[in-house]
Amino acid sequence: MKTADVVIAANTIWVVVAAVLVMFMQAGFALLEAGLARMKNAAHIAGKNVLVFGVCSLVYWAVGFGLAFGDGNALVGTHGFLPSSSALLAVGKAPFSFFSTVPGAAGYLFEVVFAGVSLAIVWGAMAERAKLWVYFAFGAVFTVLYSITSHWVWHPGGWLYSLGMQDFAGSTVVHYQGALAALAGALLLGPRIGKFGRDGRANPIPGHNMPYAVLGTIILWFGWFGFNPGSTLGVVTGNRIGYFGYVALTTNLAAAAGALGGVATAWAVLRKPDVSMMLNGALAALVAITAACGFVAPWAAIVIGLAAGFLAVTGVLAVERLGIDDPIGAVAVHGASGVWGTIATGLFAAPALAANLGTGRGGFVYTGSLHQVWVQLLGLAAVGAFTFSASFGALWTMKRFWGIRVEEHVETSGLDVSEHGMWGYPEFYIPVPGGYGTEAHGHLLGHGHPHPAAAEPEAA
Repeated sequence: MKTADVVIAANTIWVVVAAVLVMFMQAGFALLEAGLARMKNAAHIAGKNVLVFGVCSLVYWAVGFGLAFGDGNALVGTHGFLPSSSALLAVGKAPFSFFSTVPGAAGYLFEVVFAGVSLAIVWGAMAERAKLWVYFAFGAVFTVLYSITSHWVWHPGGWLYSLGMQDFAGSTVVHYQGALAALAGALLLGPRIGKFGRDGRANPIPGHNMPYAVLGTIILWFGWFGFNPGSTLGVVTGNRIGYFGYVALTTNLAAAAGALGGVATAWAVLRKPDVSMMLNGALAALVAITAACGFVAPWAAIVIGLAAGFLAVTGVLAVERLGIDDPIGAVAVHGASGVWGTIATGLFAAPALAANLGTGRGGFVYTGSLHQVWVQLLGLAAVGAFTFSASFGALWTMKRFWGIRVEEHVETSGLDVSEHGMWGYPEFYIPVPGGYGTEAHGHLLGHGHPHPAAAEPEAA
């Protein structure tokens, strides 16, 4: 083997390992979202992560990968649809000339898990009231929309890439887009029953399992070490060997600062160090640093993370004040923080790091020029207009002709039993051998007395 072959082998190992880490983020989303949802919807919320990743994987192989990374023009890839084994085994050749450091198959695996993450974000703001079939239909539609804007920003032939837009791993492409589609869904679905009173004031609907949410956040933080560092697509980046290690460092610094920023802001604003806001702060910081992680110095990563932690808390409260029901906080955590991270890259990008990556130029803090900020804002405006209008239009059409929200009695009884004929926690709803109220668990409730929830499903 030649040295170049060894480098490709090392790159492929790294990219596939990183892809597996990003895939594991689906487990994080499942725990986070199920934990922040009510018990009667827990299995439905968690299980949809498997469903939508399955839909996404097939659609992305058939058309998405070609649209995003196939050879084409400034707007879209026009080759690489239904790719064959020969196309996926080639390195740096048509139809996927973009992947010059790994085989096309490794490129597909790494990019499809990103599409899956963006799609997982969509359902956060639509949780507990969307019909199951919408996951299939809009999952396919959004995978296509995501692929088109991926081409704009990440493919060397894309028009935003050509302008020098800096989005290292997807604050705009993955998180901002997912949040925009989530916002469109939340607006069209309307709030959950009982979320807002007649006076318009929000009623708290707490999640059923905060330890699940904490564990989900830790898994997402862990998976982000594939998400951001893996976006180097190799062990050599520019003229730097092992650049992914530096990207991992800035990612971790931002997340740590975001967790502290979130809990401190909650303490100041809510008068309590709210655990869920601490989690939102860490996740918001990870979202924000995703664009900047390869471009900024360590001190800037901390600043970006702290600001994102503040934005997560105030953003969640602002979305609620606008009358939008977002059970998981997707709009603020992924949307607002995605915007902040994209703009912050234009402010703090170090000229030497931008030169090493060959994308854009130094940020305002170093150069005194707002050029990079304007490029970042243009990218946000273009992606935002396209994604929100297309997502809203698709979901509006589905709502107009078939309806996208479950009936009131289905929402009241819970999506677990109504949509799937089962409960995530059956012992709380039906008699189960060895369950609560039986000999095995009688000591918990008083021997011989059935559990009160065994008689009928939870009302709300």
